[in-house]
Amino acid sequence: MTSSGTVQQLKAQWVTPENFFRYGQVIFPSRDGKLFDHEDAQLVLDKGTPRFYIMHLQGRGRKFHTITRHRLCTQCLGSLEGKDWYIAVCPPNDSVKKPNLEDIAAFRIPGNCFIKLAVGTWHAGPYFDHNAVDFYNLELSDTNIVDHFTYNLRQSENLEFEIVF
Repeated sequence: MTSSGTVQQLKAQWVTPENFFRYGQVIFPSRDGKLFDHEDAQLVLDKGTPRFYIMHLQGRGRKFHTITRHRLCTQCLGSLEGKDWYIAVCPPNDSVKKPNLEDIAAFRIPGNCFIKLAVGTWHAGPYFDHNAVDFYNLELSDTNIVDHFTYNLRQSENLEFEIVF
């Protein structure tokens, strides 16, 4: 990505259920046989055919200038092989067409859990320092065609972010 404009550093914090609540859920391992409860992913996948797949991503780094949201479904992301990774998020707000820049936060996600993004949560990532990471992704089969709203920070705000830890 070519740099232009202002690069703003965004300090990542380790994700916890408490600090990620505004954006969705963090799901950690639970014992086999545990009954469904509020700690399980509260999914919204009723507006189409769910798609569960593995994405292979390479050389992502930690800079971004676009942020996206999906208004029809939740999305779950997690890395395979226990690799840590990063994501930037902004709370959902259907009354506006762009994220509130002051509300953008970054998180470091350990490789032993996954996140569920709430419907409408703005997100940029996954990002990572590894050469390549495989991620599982649960969303709708046509999410990236009919439910993919992207805001270009570079074009609109002359801004890009770099996640630091």
